[in-house]
Amino acid sequence: MELASKYNPAEVEQKWYDYWMANELFKSKPDHREPYCIVIPPPNVTGVLHMGHMLNNTIQDILVRRARMMGKNACWVPGTDHASIATEAKVVAKLAEEGVKKTDLTREEFLKHAWEWTHKHGGIILEQLKKLGASCDWDRTCFTMDDPRSESVLKVFVDLFNKGLIYRGVRMVNWDPKALTALSDEEVIYKEQQGKLYYLRYKVAGEDGTYAVVATTRPETILGDTAMCINPNDPKNAHLKGKKVIVPIVGREIPVIEDEYVDVEFGTGCLKVTPAHDVNDYMLGEKYNLETIDIFNDNGTINDKVGIYVGMDRFDLRKQIEQDLINADLMEKVEPYTNKVGFSERTHVPIEPKLSMQWFLKMEQLAKPALDSVMNDDIKLVPAKFKNTYRHWMENVKDWCISRQLWWGHRIPAYFLPQGGYVVAETPEQAVELAREKTGNADLQLADLRQDEDCLDTWFSSWLWPISVFDGISNPENEEIKYYYPTNDLVTGPDILFFWVARMIISGYEYRGDMPFKNVYLTGIVRDKLGRKMSKSLGNSPEPLDLIKNFGADGVRMGLMLAAPAGNDIHFDEALCEQGRNFNNKIWNAFRLVKGWQVDETLAQPESAAIAVKWFDALLSKTIEVVNYSMDKYRISEALMEVYKLFWDEFSSWYLEMIKPGYQLPIDKATYEATLGFFDALLKLLHPYMPFITEELWQATYERKAGESLMTQLLPEAKAFDAKLIGDIEAAKDVITGVRNVRAQKNIPQKETVELEILGEHNSAYDAVILKLSNLAALSKCAEKSAGAVSFLVGTTEYAVPLGNMLNVEEEIKKLTEELEYNKGFLVSVMKKLSNEKFVSGAPEKVVEMERKKQADAESKIKSLEESIAALQK
Repeated sequence: MELASKYNPAEVEQKWYDYWMANELFKSKPDHREPYCIVIPPPNVTGVLHMGHMLNNTIQDILVRRARMMGKNACWVPGTDHASIATEAKVVAKLAEEGVKKTDLTREEFLKHAWEWTHKHGGIILEQLKKLGASCDWDRTCFTMDDPRSESVLKVFVDLFNKGLIYRGVRMVNWDPKALTALSDEEVIYKEQQGKLYYLRYKVAGEDGTYAVVATTRPETILGDTAMCINPNDPKNAHLKGKKVIVPIVGREIPVIEDEYVDVEFGTGCLKVTPAHDVNDYMLGEKYNLETIDIFNDNGTINDKVGIYVGMDRFDLRKQIEQDLINADLMEKVEPYTNKVGFSERTHVPIEPKLSMQWFLKMEQLAKPALDSVMNDDIKLVPAKFKNTYRHWMENVKDWCISRQLWWGHRIPAYFLPQGGYVVAETPEQAVELAREKTGNADLQLADLRQDEDCLDTWFSSWLWPISVFDGISNPENEEIKYYYPTNDLVTGPDILFFWVARMIISGYEYRGDMPFKNVYLTGIVRDKLGRKMSKSLGNSPEPLDLIKNFGADGVRMGLMLAAPAGNDIHFDEALCEQGRNFNNKIWNAFRLVKGWQVDETLAQPESAAIAVKWFDALLSKTIEVVNYSMDKYRISEALMEVYKLFWDEFSSWYLEMIKPGYQLPIDKATYEATLGFFDALLKLLHPYMPFITEELWQATYERKAGESLMTQLLPEAKAFDAKLIGDIEAAKDVITGVRNVRAQKNIPQKETVELEILGEHNSAYDAVILKLSNLAALSKCAEKSAGAVSFLVGTTEYAVPLGNMLNVEEEIKKLTEELEYNKGFLVSVMKKLSNEKFVSGAPEKVVEMERKKQADAESKIKSLEESIAALQK
């Protein structure tokens, strides 16, 4: 196989991906082997590849490829998520461009557009993942709204309803006025906002000129006020007990109630109570049986319930009502104020707390086994620092609002009866049967029933993902779910630890009686080199496919992983991808060098090559041990760095130099075969991280059979190795480096031989390597070094390179004398400080100690220089 002079990823990557696909090397079916299974965090069908996906899927591919090379039956299940809110928003926007409003369409017409959009865009991100090298079993691709997954979702809803865990009721929810749907607490992002604190005057009924003052950040909600609340223990507001006040502008008379909930220190100690628009006010309203007035339309405009400001947007109203209160002399004062405001994670608009009829899932009972399994380390979070965050959320879990006011998604399988009430069933046919039983009306038809308009929260489908991808809900005893479940590793971001991870654990215990996965690897956030989160709006996020085009997939994968310790943010810099590309080139060039050697089968193996082979064999085993340990601890970045250093520093920079034949000379067979064997092992170690270049070179190492691939070979195993040999060679390398440094200092070309004198203990077993790599004419033990020799230390042994006629003695004495004078001057300045009693007694001990060290170093240097000059003058 002829290799090009330069590595061109574009020529290699598609070729081998097509080869892997054609030979079905990513496919997995249950068999006798130990399974290793990962389910992909399903990206949204709206999505295209971004840097977070690149990181997450690179890690998954590394884990899957490594498991495959450990002889396991590796199965990586891909798929996409229907993403209710995001997808519906995209479809609504597309229709708007065509002049069509969602409200102009029937549900069926709208869903037809949504499916068309999904079929057109839904597979884009999966195709992009192939460019990265993702070795998913693509035949297993699932979609959260395909038939098997949809059937599973409805089955689970009905089951939980029948168990009494799903209920319907009017509750305070987080309302998204842009998406026009309820959100769960976890879909609300709190951000600090610079706003105002408004002090409003409420006239005390029946008393002229007497006002109670309320501080609020949301003056527009006075339209829904139905009480004022004071703390019964607050003396400054005791005069308001039992009285009524008049809501400013609105003119409504409301009672003053008393509850210790009110913070006497905040504002004036008077709290306006708006039960329809604040979760805490709602609780007060329930407790004191207050009227509830909902003032908002679903889109955040004012409804006609109060009769004023009808149709105004909530934020326009805030400005208007501020002015109207000032004009009416009902505004005491306005102050700047910073508070936390909840925003919709999906549409980025401020949410409105709103009373709404929704479906809820009781979580307390379901959450307990999921909490215990993580706290007991049955499921391990990597890094473990996230356990406390997980525990806090699970111990304070709230009922999950699972309904959404959307059309795109799994429609809630509840059917309302003509005379009131409802039934819950998996299919319309089953709903009719239940309705007939419940009403006693045998003539009831499907047309008499009305299915709930809402759909389920997207997470209500993805929380079943590790089970539903193997059809474990509808067919719980099938061969695949029994073989692959529980899966092994989940790779995801900590931002969805509760949205998704905790809920999958909950459903796993509820529907399989077991954990859904054994380990959760939590990646960090990909940031730019300035530490900013990557985003399209900031313009600091590179286009992943452009990176692959510029640096190759292997270069990008390596660049990401070198910067990606588990759970810590990744400060991404394209220079890392360049480092990855350079490493590809290093591997390529090293391979071409080795394959370019001519082999002479009659040649005996040189001693230096025999030593090199033994040494690298030991070093390879040592590195395999370290890599295995690091990978077992999910220190993927550290494992890659070990293999990187082994190849770049040890194999390329040392081993190949030790064995390289002279210019245009052949190599012996034993060394050549050993070297190809090492290359084979190195390619196997590198393959999970860099699959494309390693496949290309592995195929070129020896003749391969059709259909063979590096990805199905077993990883090399560590053998018992001689640690002393590794240490001895390190010492020999230090000697070689010392000689090379002398050459550099004295401008002696590498091609010129020099001699090396040894003054002390020395292990001569590796002299053949030292002689070759230092280009020595001789290596000899001496009692003292030659005049004018330049020496260096390795450990406690001094080595000297006699320069003889290679050195211009006069120039060298001149140079050393200048250096001596400089050091003497430096010593004088140090001694000046140390002879100053004020400095010695007043300066910190560390500072004085540093000056004393400078003194000792200078004295030692002066002595050495004086000896060198004296030797040259003999």
